[in-house]
Amino acid sequence: MDEYLIEAIGLSKVYGSGPAAVHALRGIDLLVRRGEFVAIMGPSGSGKSTLLNLLGCLDRPTGGRYILDGEDVSRLSRTALADVRNRKVGFVFQSYHLLPRLTALQNVMLPLLYNRHERLSAGERHRRAVAALEAVGLGERLHHRPNALSGGEQQRVAIARALVNRPAILLADEPTGNLDSRAGQEILALLADLHRRGATILMVTHDPEASAHAARVIHLRDGEIVSDHRNGPGGGER
Repeated sequence: MDEYLIEAIGLSKVYGSGPAAVHALRGIDLLVRRGEFVAIMGPSGSGKSTLLNLLGCLDRPTGGRYILDGEDVSRLSRTALADVRNRKVGFVFQSYHLLPRLTALQNVMLPLLYNRHERLSAGERHRRAVAALEAVGLGERLHHRPNALSGGEQQRVAIARALVNRPAILLADEPTGNLDSRAGQEILALLADLHRRGATILMVTHDPEASAHAARVIHLRDGEIVSDHRNGPGGGER
């Protein structure tokens, strides 16, 4: 098994052309080992979201190579890229994107219905979704709909949904952005616990307190990495 889950070599992303071209990423080189918890920071317009979209196989780079879990995905078709994304990437967003008419359990089971790579029975889908919700501390809230859950609980459901297909990597985009400080700290503690249990996590955040939970912090500015350092003792340690 390769040591590096993510290998980005000279990644660039340009929107538009000619004088109006926007260089969102300028030759990013990035290696992420399996089991790392990395925070990505930077001001608005620094390229954080663009980088996350490329690493999550939501978009393709203009230039460079991206190898995810040993597979070069840089030039895959959109259909093939979607297949890699569904198999290997779990997403957690600032907005929870839960379906309001479905229970927590049904929301978490949904990705399993579209999983073409594992032929799971209805019972197996149910068991795996229950286990995912129990792993995020919601074993007693399986049958609650989103409007009966707090913001922090809804984000926990979203994390369980992201993990239920057992992805290689979890990408979190401002996962505490819609939460109060207490609920935000609970979500960060949950991510740190998932990291200690072996999950590979990349988290985009503007909050230095959130980044303190990661073991490694990368700062972007104007589409380039300007710093890449390990956190001090206690920060994100496994």
